[in-house]
Amino acid sequence: MSKRLFITQGEHCVSADATATISTILGSCVACCLWDPIAKVGGMNHILLAANPSRLIHANNMSGVNAMELLINDLLKIGAMRNRLLAKAFGGARMIAGLSDIGPANCAFIQQYLESEAIECLAKSLGGETARQVEFIPSTGAARVKAPQSRPAEPVPAVPANVGNGLELF
Repeated sequence: MSKRLFITQGEHCVSADATATISTILGSCVACCLWDPIAKVGGMNHILLAANPSRLIHANNMSGVNAMELLINDLLKIGAMRNRLLAKAFGGARMIAGLSDIGPANCAFIQQYLESEAIECLAKSLGGETARQVEFIPSTGAARVKAPQSRPAEPVPAVPANVGNGLELF
């Protein structure tokens, strides 16, 4: 029987259980899946806000760095070796056009972090405009991403001209 583990914003989870699957749902957040293929252990985090959006990647990205270091440290505790870690990265969508660049900033953060730490990223599904559901098997590094092909258009409700009491809200 498989063990299903679900994480939400700001959380991380590691496992050495061969039957475990870690999952999360992402919008503008990013998730990094790390695993050690020799020790057969892995984990996933869900990074809400990797950096101050006004400073983007050049800022002191402490919350993103903290999320990554917590994940790595917990993997080391269950037998992983830092120099064997491999990665897959997901998320960072621009969920509401014109409102925020935090999704792209989160994408830039995770890619820059992995590069600076010399952790090879074997696969990624970053950016875009839709949410993703990610499932990760920590013992093998296998990942599955479910994302809608396109976001449905949001209908604008029609308001009949003769309805109301003369009060206008704006």
